Amino acid sequence: MTTTTTSHSPESEGVPEPGPRDTGGRGARVIHNEATTEIPVHLLFRDEPGPVSVALAPAVVNRRKGTGEQPRIARRTPAPLAPRPAPEVDPGLVERSARVLPGAVGVLAGVAGAAGGVLASWWAGVLPPLAVDALGLPAHTGAGLGGPQWAALAGCGALALFGFGGLARGRTGRAWVLGLFGGYRGTVRRTGLMWVNPLVLRRRIDVRLRHWRSDPIPAVDANGVALRVTVLVVWRVRDTARAALGVEDHQQYLRECVEAGLARVLAQLPADVPQHGADAADCAAPCTTEAVGDALTRLVAADAAAAGLQVYSAQPLGVEYAPEFAAVMQRRRIAALDARHRDRVLTSVVDSVEDTVTRLTVRGLVELDDYERKALVKDLTVAFYTGHGDR
Repeated sequence: MTTTTTSHSPESEGVPEPGPRDTGGRGARVIHNEATTEIPVHLLFRDEPGPVSVALAPAVVNRRKGTGEQPRIARRTPAPLAPRPAPEVDPGLVERSARVLPGAVGVLAGVAGAAGGVLASWWAGVLPPLAVDALGLPAHTGAGLGGPQWAALAGCGALALFGFGGLARGRTGRAWVLGLFGGYRGTVRRTGLMWVNPLVLRRRIDVRLRHWRSDPIPAVDANGVALRVTVLVVWRVRDTARAALGVEDHQQYLRECVEAGLARVLAQLPADVPQHGADAADCAAPCTTEAVGDALTRLVAADAAAAGLQVYSAQPLGVEYAPEFAAVMQRRRIAALDARHRDRVLTSVVDSVEDTVTRLTVRGLVELDDYERKALVKDLTVAFYTGHGDR
């Protein structure tokens, strides 16, 4: 690749007539090579940057004086999301402990009822002879099944059914939500064997720490670009009464809260602009920042609290463009990478030229007037730029 420095008249090349500070009335000189477009040399060495639009009001950062480096625009972080009113919940629907008995009580009651039923059958004379011999009971003809015998059998059977039917096993990380005749009767978080009233309706709830990895959720950023986002939510059930009775399905409710919160957060952010002032070319994926995760966590936690759910984090695992936008945005990102590379090369060339001229003049190796200094700077710029292009 070859690089040349040429001089052309403004009439032939369509270049505006330069001012007296540019080239002293001579035609505008440009740097031109086979791979890049023509770069006006006098624009590289302006003492002052061009005018900046007042309407945009950009912030200039990291500009080194005397190097000719063009200012970079610091993009502002979007404003924080305005809080929304929290969903209203029934203040009386709060988890409370239910009254249960140890499992030994139910076992004893069941055994007592079964033993009472056997004795009542023996008293009525309906117990089979083999059972009488096995139990070692004396032979008894019995008085038959009368009113007292039926009452004894019914009472012993009911005692056995209540004793054995109310036995339940509590497991670690599980809870029982009890209801009777449509009303909430409490929550059981005990573990081991216990006795619960067999007339109540039991509903098992998982209260362990859980995580949910979503499928790609469709969303749209601030620029209207369609995205697909995968979110990992870490959560658990804090209030079993609200989770079981406050909503129809607390897991589906959490999924919908995540989708709504994600749509709201991404609607405030352009997908191709990273946060904290970083350059877009340095980001491996759009909008995968801590700020997005924190904002999404706050929104989901506030909405899910009404259902008795505690959300610890909601972090986007992967953000990608929708298929209809993927090819276009990929070409745009490659163009941004190429532009950033060109800017780095140009900055490196200008720094090298400045360092070389400064050393030559400070050490007294050469004495240059303004015209000779500009000519030397332009020749060194062409040489260094050619050297970077050959790498």
